[in-house]
Amino acid sequence: MVCINIFNFEESTYVHHSMKILKILWVFLFIASCSKQEDHPYTFYYWKTNLKLDHEEKKTLDHATVPFLYTRFFDVDKVGGKFQSVAVITKDQNFETNKQIVPTVFITNPTLLGITQEEIKFLAESIHHLVQKKAEEDHLKINNEIQIDCDWTAGTRDDYFKFLKELKKISGKNITCTLRLHQVKDKKQTGIPPVEKVYLMCYSTSSPLEKSDKNSILDVNILKSYLSKMEDYPIKNIDVALPIYSWGIITNHLGKHKLINALSKKDLDNTNFIKISDHEAIVLKDDFYFGHFLNRNFSIKVEEISKEQLEEVIDFLQKKIPHFNIIYYQLDSKFVLDRTF
Repeated sequence: MVCINIFNFEESTYVHHSMKILKILWVFLFIASCSKQEDHPYTFYYWKTNLKLDHEEKKTLDHATVPFLYTRFFDVDKVGGKFQSVAVITKDQNFETNKQIVPTVFITNPTLLGITQEEIKFLAESIHHLVQKKAEEDHLKINNEIQIDCDWTAGTRDDYFKFLKELKKISGKNITCTLRLHQVKDKKQTGIPPVEKVYLMCYSTSSPLEKSDKNSILDVNILKSYLSKMEDYPIKNIDVALPIYSWGIITNHLGKHKLINALSKKDLDNTNFIKISDHEAIVLKDDFYFGHFLNRNFSIKVEEISKEQLEEVIDFLQKKIPHFNIIYYQLDSKFVLDRTF
């Protein structure tokens, strides 16, 4: 009432203006809620063994607002007690992009078990040389970074951290690494890696091979519980990897599971399937489906990620991490078609 008298407003006019202001605020809130992804610069991981872009992939990458493509160069595993480079990437002769390539190397955790100091140095030298060799042979425009992807544990952390330091010393590059959810939650046990930047992997919240009604690619509630103290993580330079991939989990009559990559809910619209929910179906006829032979009564559960799930994760992380870029996993026309970024 005091406010009305001061400004010489009639009560009805005051209410009218108040409602108008509320409507404007709702519009701004709606716009803000619809643009969570657009607020963050983004790019993609490339995780296939042949570096090749089809028309849809190239168009999507050209629109990405981060000038890098995070590209898996090879995996490292220990076979028969010896280090092995696995699935080294090849480049299609027609591959072309204006993005700089960030070499990414996946190291299995068993590779680090029982490793000696001499082996740590050998591993760092070998990875650096193979990255340089591939970049030179394939005329790739790489930046000054090597990203290491490893699901290290409390038992391998000390040797892994020594390796990261050794790789930085040998290569002279900016060494970064991925950070999984459990490595945030259990940071006292798994330790803080000796790098200036980490990439938070916001997917694989559970195993797809366990019987569960949860989405194993991304369960937002599980993610939130693991990252409840994310703001306390000592490394502040953090980018965020978000999933856009999908798959189908096939369960046979013995309860054993296998994955078929890139299945979506629309693949369940088949007269030889009977749908039991919007993302589950039962096979009615023995036959080949999606390149695999499936028997009658096998079940198919499709897991994919919605725009709403991604926005909920981004909204949560914005309260924990002041600024971050998004790297979507992964660049594949099966996953980017019909999506807006």
